Amino acid sequence: MWQEKIELRMSYDYDYLLFRLDMDKLNYVDFKKRSVLVPLRIDQEKHVVTVTATGTTENPSFLIEGRDTERKKDLLVQIADIFAWDQDLQKIQQFFAETDLAGLFENYPATPLIREFDPFSNLVKTIIHQQLNMAFAQVLTARFVTTYGEQLDGVWFYPTPEKVANIPYQELQDMQFSRRKAEYVIDTAKKIVANELHLTSFYDKSDQEVMQQLTKIRGIGAWTVQNWLMFSLGRQDLFPSSDIGIQNALKLHFGLENKPTAAKLDEWNQAWKPYRSYAAMTLWRSIEET
Repeated sequence: MWQEKIELRMSYDYDYLLFRLDMDKLNYVDFKKRSVLVPLRIDQEKHVVTVTATGTTENPSFLIEGRDTERKKDLLVQIADIFAWDQDLQKIQQFFAETDLAGLFENYPATPLIREFDPFSNLVKTIIHQQLNMAFAQVLTARFVTTYGEQLDGVWFYPTPEKVANIPYQELQDMQFSRRKAEYVIDTAKKIVANELHLTSFYDKSDQEVMQQLTKIRGIGAWTVQNWLMFSLGRQDLFPSSDIGIQNALKLHFGLENKPTAAKLDEWNQAWKPYRSYAAMTLWRSIEET
């Protein structure tokens, strides 16, 4: 076993993150201990790392714990990336204080943009969720993971691309996947296994390049790519205007009778560059906590 203590020099609302992570019931969140168990893979080896808050939002500190001491350094790097401890939330807070979202950021400060635990898992989850209501999407995702994934220390790991590529389409249809959605999930995994799609290659590409390449894949649209860029690569300047939650949050924030039009959304979000992902996160938070 190993332990590492981390202290941040900025405000960081970890308790909101626990709240958000707990929306996905496949995550193992303990509100009492203020901790989450994070499933990580390194060279196909499975690891579970515990991240526990030991400080406050204003003075955040964390205890990181794991088992494999030989992999400690690599695991710490992944954890720091996932929880985005290098972001400057104070700078972002000051930026939005000069915008029409100032009141929103005052009410919901220090909202970090963290990544999902694994880029392939997040892509699969996003494909499953597209064009479905949240409750049913979570049911489908849970069926998928508990059937084909693996557990370690009580924590679920999504199946690997190799595992997903070999699933018959009919098996997913039997779980209430549509035929098309079953094909989208399995065929995307097949492209990864065949070395036709390299998710890690996108880390150094621009948002536009990733959008152009991923939307060529059947079943992956702009909404999916925007969410994947935001929550897998931690890109800071994305604004999913078509997201209904975003539209409802802006309707409430500006006191509108109807949801804003696409043209209005495009006009507004220009003023929130280059931190539009934080605008989106804080808008989502404003309706989630309500």
